Amino acid sequence: MKTFKEDWLAVAVGYIVIVLGCVAVLTGAFDFSALKFSTWACGENLSEEAAAKLVPLGTQLSSGAFWGKAALTFVVLALLFAGGVKLQGEKIGKFIPAFVILFILAVAVRLISAEFTLNRYLEWAFWALAVGLLVSNTVGVPKWLKPAVRTEFYIKTGLVIMGFSVLFSNIVKFGLYGLGIAWIVTPVVIIFMWWLGTKVFKMDNKPLVITMAAATSVCGTSAAIATGAASNCKKTDLSLVVSISIIFTILMMVFEPVIIRATGMSAIMGGSLIGGTVDSTGAVAVAGSVLGGEAEKAAVLVKMIQNILIGFIAFFVAIFFATRVDRKAGQKVGAGEIWTRFPKFIIGFFVASLIASFIIQPICGADQVGAINKVLDQYKNWCFVLAFTSIGLDTNFKDIVKQMQGGKVLWLYIIGQLFNIALTFLAVWLLLSGVIFPIPALS
Repeated sequence: MKTFKEDWLAVAVGYIVIVLGCVAVLTGAFDFSALKFSTWACGENLSEEAAAKLVPLGTQLSSGAFWGKAALTFVVLALLFAGGVKLQGEKIGKFIPAFVILFILAVAVRLISAEFTLNRYLEWAFWALAVGLLVSNTVGVPKWLKPAVRTEFYIKTGLVIMGFSVLFSNIVKFGLYGLGIAWIVTPVVIIFMWWLGTKVFKMDNKPLVITMAAATSVCGTSAAIATGAASNCKKTDLSLVVSISIIFTILMMVFEPVIIRATGMSAIMGGSLIGGTVDSTGAVAVAGSVLGGEAEKAAVLVKMIQNILIGFIAFFVAIFFATRVDRKAGQKVGAGEIWTRFPKFIIGFFVASLIASFIIQPICGADQVGAINKVLDQYKNWCFVLAFTSIGLDTNFKDIVKQMQGGKVLWLYIIGQLFNIALTFLAVWLLLSGVIFPIPALS
């Protein structure tokens, strides 16, 4: 039987989800919403306003709609990914039982991360990684579970689905301000971190360096996966990058708004600084909301504009590594080699973005696209939870210690992120302080 490459299968799975989401929303023929836990609390010391927004866990678990969505989510993901495994030439008889357990772990992650106090400070990405690490570093990962541990497949699919939410209309909303903050700073930071890692720290693991640079300057894990695929980064190195990125994302999400508020920075400047420096889109929204509605909107717009760069960066990294880094002396590198190295799922990401931006939105309107993305966002999150849990299951603390290279990897991130913050602040001040350019109104 003919087998297919994982990248193209991720595109196919992602597009099936996108099509089903579009049909469900636009026709109203059926409900395609995935399982999502409402916020709940295990303590009683909450304000009346906070308590009013909560849905008790017992109430959620006793709802027939809850279990219906749980069944739908499992069936959709299990069938699509099992089909992908089959088309890769592997046995789905081993995949399905393993996927059942992985999905149960993912449900536990979503449940934990929906708890009121935990949800305020830590995203589901942290808990997914933590649950996976707990299993792998205590009882260990049994052999029968490994067929479902497919980090790249899950996250590539999630990125394809995410492409539908990356709308070029966001550039129009923030115009040249957003482009200046997101698109000028990002490549400068990547080049700086590449120089720092390879020339100053003398790190031989160049895929690790470029993957860390992309994660730091763009959007954390999503950029790391795309760039790691383009540079042939090892799975263990990718796990290290993701772990460091998540830890510092949590710290920045908590402390950056506090520092911004203490400096008296305007809401639009503070939000834009958060959007350009905090790695995760979800963490950006949370951190921005601390400074108010205007700051949250500025933060999310900058991050969304920055997210558009994921595909471009993966493309240029593939060319750079094929023609410069990995090219042997006297070897001629043609378009075929670059195409072989290029992560094909990025094409799916781009096309989904173009379809949403220039076909669906003009025809159906922004509100309908927003409704579709509310549905798709949950499937994207489920793919990412499966991927992050898989990263944890694939990671051993001893391996992480070995990969730290005497602390060079950690220092690469810290110095790179400090440079990123300083450069982003400079861009934010030049564009949004009102000293040089008029301050835009975010309606």
